[in-house]
Amino acid sequence: MPGLLEPLKVKDYTLRNRIVLPPMQTGRATFEGAVTNKLINFYVRRSSALGLPIVEHAYVSPTGKIGPKQLGIYDDSLISGFEKLANHIHEVGAPAVVQISHAGGVTNKKVIGAEPAGPSARPKTRMLEGSELEAIADDFAGAAERAVKADLDGVELHGAHGYLLNQFFSPLLNKREDEYGGSLEKRMRFPLLVVRKVRAILKGKLLLYRLGSDDLAPNGTHIEDSVAFAKKLEQAGVDIIDVSGGMCGSEPKQLRQVKGYFIPQAIEIKKAVSVPIIGVGGIRYAEFADKLVSEGKVDLVAVGRAFWRDYQWAEKAIQTLSSKSA
Repeated sequence: MPGLLEPLKVKDYTLRNRIVLPPMQTGRATFEGAVTNKLINFYVRRSSALGLPIVEHAYVSPTGKIGPKQLGIYDDSLISGFEKLANHIHEVGAPAVVQISHAGGVTNKKVIGAEPAGPSARPKTRMLEGSELEAIADDFAGAAERAVKADLDGVELHGAHGYLLNQFFSPLLNKREDEYGGSLEKRMRFPLLVVRKVRAILKGKLLLYRLGSDDLAPNGTHIEDSVAFAKKLEQAGVDIIDVSGGMCGSEPKQLRQVKGYFIPQAIEIKKAVSVPIIGVGGIRYAEFADKLVSEGKVDLVAVGRAFWRDYQWAEKAIQTLSSKSA
C-alpha cells in the first residue's frame, strides 16, 4: 500500500503526497472578504511541501457570512485576489482549492444585516422558502465560476460543522415537510442540487465535499446515513470526500483525547465508494498519518491545528518518514 509521501493522481491532477491542509478560518481577509497579502503568506508558507492545501471557507453570499473577516467569493471584484493567491500557491508546486460555504441558520444578524435563515424555523432563524433554495444553489455555482476564473484548481463544498448544507442533511435541524426534508433521501436533495450545479461549472477541475459524517447525537446523523450520502455524492461527480463532523463540529469535546477521532467514519465511507477519502481529527504525528494511509484506512490525511502551530509540519514529516525508510 502507498504511504503518506506517495503521490496520488486525481483526474488530471497529481498530488505530490497525501498531506492535506484542511480549511481553517484565519481572520486574515478584509471586512469585505477580499484576499490580503497576510492571507497569501499564511498559505504559501504552509504549501511548499504539501500535497493539497484547501483554502479556508469563503462565503458564497453576503447572507451566508459567519464572521467579520471571513474570506468571501460572492462577487466578481474578489476574483483578482484569488488569482494572486492561486498563482503564489502554484509557484510552490501545490494545487489550490478553496472551500466555499453558506452558514445558513448559524449566521448572526449583526454580521449579515438580516434575519438568519435555515432549513427550518428556530428561535432567531426563519425557514428558507423552497423558491430561495435554487437561488442559493446558484450562489454556490457563481462562487465556483469565480474560482475557475481565478485559476484555482477546484472547490470544496462545506457540508460539515453545522453549515447550511449540513443543516439540510441533519435531522436535528431539518424539520421540513416539503421535498427537502423528512426522509434521508429528501434531506440529501438540496446538498445534491448544489453539487450538480457546481460540478457543471467546474468541468475538469476538482470537486471536494466536506461531509459532516456524524452528529454524535441520538437523533442526529449517523454513519449509515453518511455512507448512503457518500454514494450519492460520488454518483453526482464529487472527486474527493473529506470526512469530518456534523452538528458536533470539527472538534467535539467528547472525542478530543482520541487520536484521529473521525477516522472510524472515514473508514466506513471508504469501504462504500471508490473516490479518495480524506481522514481528519486531531492528527499531529507523521508516523500516525502514514500508518493510516499505508494500512488503507484513508487515502489522504488532513492535519489542521499542528499545521497552524508549525508551518513547516509537512517538511518535518517528510524528513521524519524518509529517515525511517532509509
